[in-house]
Amino acid sequence: MQTRGGSFGSLEEGKEAINVRTLNQSTRPVPVRLLQFILLLLGLGIAFSFLSLYLSRSLSIPGTVFQSMLLQPCVQESTTLATWIKPPSNLLHEMNDTELFWRASHVPVIRHYPFERIPKIAFMFLTRGPLPMSPLWEKFFRGNEKLYSIYVHSSPSYYRPDFALSSVFYGRQVPNQVVEWGKMSMCDAERRLLANALLDISNEWFVLVSEACIPVQNFDTVYQYVSRSWLSFMGSYDDPGPYGRGRYDENMTPEVNLTDWRKGSQWFEVNRKLAVNIVKDTVYYPKFEQFCRPACYVDEHYFPTMLTIQTPHLLANRSLTWVDWSRGGAHPATFGKRDITDNFFKRILDGEPCTYNNDSTKLCYLFARKFAPGALDQLLEHSFDFLGF
Repeated sequence: MQTRGGSFGSLEEGKEAINVRTLNQSTRPVPVRLLQFILLLLGLGIAFSFLSLYLSRSLSIPGTVFQSMLLQPCVQESTTLATWIKPPSNLLHEMNDTELFWRASHVPVIRHYPFERIPKIAFMFLTRGPLPMSPLWEKFFRGNEKLYSIYVHSSPSYYRPDFALSSVFYGRQVPNQVVEWGKMSMCDAERRLLANALLDISNEWFVLVSEACIPVQNFDTVYQYVSRSWLSFMGSYDDPGPYGRGRYDENMTPEVNLTDWRKGSQWFEVNRKLAVNIVKDTVYYPKFEQFCRPACYVDEHYFPTMLTIQTPHLLANRSLTWVDWSRGGAHPATFGKRDITDNFFKRILDGEPCTYNNDSTKLCYLFARKFAPGALDQLLEHSFDFLGF
């Protein structure tokens, strides 16, 4: 019994010993060095606060300056005027049509520009695939880089044409969608081209051409003719026959009445004001989309009718692009290598007179179509003789 009691007593003594050591360890004081370090940091913080307060008062520097110095990002976004007027470096943006048209419809309300603005012509190429006449256009544009810009809308299946880095067409593709002949998607593509071109504030005039179009005057003549004109060149006439008024649908009232109905060439030139009107339209678009479908070809009626209603005094009511409909059919004549002669171009350039700024002139056409790819070599060889460049 004593042995068991002795054993029990020794365990209790050991337990008490452990408790004493634990109590002693938990009440050990904080090391002096650690306390000194904490007090040093506290003192530095207080001293820095007083120093900042003194400097801000004595030097009249707002406290926010110190905050901006401390919080200033590594890379700052430029907020100069140049960032607002610089055209997009990459045309392949990710905006949809609604966003694009909204952005493009922004118009400065102050008439005079606060910077030196050189007005340009935007050449808008609406194509199905490649641009076989691009070498001729390259020759036409050469030496006039500050006076034009280029935009290309092609079929999605031909989204990125293989142009050389040195080509004026390189990187000029805009986001595109499928286009069906004679349907509203054709006008959508034209509005898309206009909207992308409007993003460059320097573009003042907008010319729509196709892959089968060629210039029939040199660049200087084209620029002077377009820039000095009082009017925009869009065909708009009242055709009383089955292919004019015969395509009108009474459901288009009251926005479009029969007396408003107009027809014109798809290939146009408009100034910046009319380009914005086309892009921002939400009044006439639904009517034409719903009630002008084949055999009503909307690209022949939508823009001419809308602009005749809105701004008839700004239209020349003729196109700058020559075409030959004498062979009949749904499409104009196409010309090949054998057609490229001096007499052929005299027929284009010396035809019936037209009106330009209220004066009669024989200089009526700046472009012509349709030309087959096989005509390119002959056109390049005789471009100076026939076309002046």
